[in-house]
Amino acid sequence: MLKPLEDRVVIAVKDEAEQTVGGIVIASNAKQKPQTGKVVAVGAGAMTSDGQRIPLDVKENDEVIYDKYAGSEVEYEGQQYLVLHAKDIIAIIE
Repeated sequence: MLKPLEDRVVIAVKDEAEQTVGGIVIASNAKQKPQTGKVVAVGAGAMTSDGQRIPLDVKENDEVIYDKYAGSEVEYEGQQYLVLHAKDIIAIIE
């Protein structure tokens, strides 16, 4: 499994539907980039200058919304993930 460092978070990106309610199939290059996903791993938190860890607000299994163009896309064991800084997560879906 991927283990993020410091204040980074690994997110399993939610697949968006490729077909509309009316049955129209959307080309992959016309779809908007998804902004929601499930947190699968979190880092230990950023380190302050005096050596203290700043804990993250998210935890594993949280459903989150993140900035549209944040993070780096990674493929690991056939699964697509997004690795981003915790500051790029804008909300937790409850």
